[in-house]
Amino acid sequence: MSLKCGIVGLPNVGKSTLFNCLSNAKAQSANFPFCTIEPNVGVISVPDDRLTKLVEMCNPKSTVPATVEIVDIAGLVKGASKGEGLGNKFLANIRETDAILHVLRCFDDDNITHVDATVDPVRDMEVINYELQLKDLETVEARLAKTEKAAKAGGDKNAKMQLEVLKAYKDALEKGEPARSVKIEGKEEEKFARELFLLTNKPVLYVCNVDDASAVEGNKYVEAVRKAIEKEDADLLIVAAKTESEIAELDTYEERQEFLEEIGLKESGVNRLIRAAYSLLDLQTYFTAGPDEVRAWTFLRGTKAPQAAGIIHTDFEKGFIRAEVIKYDDYVSLGSESAVKDAGKMGVEGKEYVVQDGDIMHFRFNV
Repeated sequence: MSLKCGIVGLPNVGKSTLFNCLSNAKAQSANFPFCTIEPNVGVISVPDDRLTKLVEMCNPKSTVPATVEIVDIAGLVKGASKGEGLGNKFLANIRETDAILHVLRCFDDDNITHVDATVDPVRDMEVINYELQLKDLETVEARLAKTEKAAKAGGDKNAKMQLEVLKAYKDALEKGEPARSVKIEGKEEEKFARELFLLTNKPVLYVCNVDDASAVEGNKYVEAVRKAIEKEDADLLIVAAKTESEIAELDTYEERQEFLEEIGLKESGVNRLIRAAYSLLDLQTYFTAGPDEVRAWTFLRGTKAPQAAGIIHTDFEKGFIRAEVIKYDDYVSLGSESAVKDAGKMGVEGKEYVVQDGDIMHFRFNV
């Protein structure tokens, strides 16, 4: 699936450093604004202990992990919604993403210039959110004017529904609230809302970039951000990007784990961030497992069996007959597919089965 997260933030908050840790595609990292002008894109493997365990058990010829696409977008400045800095380019790039990783500078360092001279992540967050809200308000007002004309003319049967959705968004945005704060009900309403491609309707994860000493428990800046987003439908993650870049340079897994233990972390912030990005996109994983290949397949939460089969090949969906499903825990505890069958633990599911995270699937189809 081609769903992707965009890394955004003011210049010099650590976006490109973080991206470098996430991806083999190395974004330039320098101490001046607009270092990253064209968005850098990296396809990142999602860490998953279940995949590792299945590989150990099956010893396959090949292994394919789940992935998520990460885009490093140029730093935004105040006035971006009016074209200041690289505003229009920034907004166009972020519109193409499905979710936002909003990086905030939560550390002091006199050697790294801040565009507003002082460190204040809540202010920085508000600058970007305000610019995105302004752009969304502009989009909504333009669409509202057209829809009102259509409603008066009476030629568009959906105009009334669209007006209600647009007015709800306008009210929220004028109050300084993101579009995602508006609860939209009804399939047609949801479809129309998606077609607006509002920037503040995208799910967001606030990534607090801290210094080494704050990597485990955070600091006063992190707590300020946490308090500021209490009423917002968003999560927060603490990452020390500089530390993560040092970890990434170590050669072996053992060296990386030793480094993490020394600073009091069980797992790298990068791994936690990748999984958080995957979850932010509402993605889950099912597996196919055998001697030829163990593979993690990405699907949207709530996907039914035929559509999950179609992710492998469209013919699988067209000719879907049934899905043979093994729960991951049963596979691991019993040791093999044949043992699961013997124990009567393999489920045979039809077209209405909603695939669950961690399912091991085998599809039967006829085209």
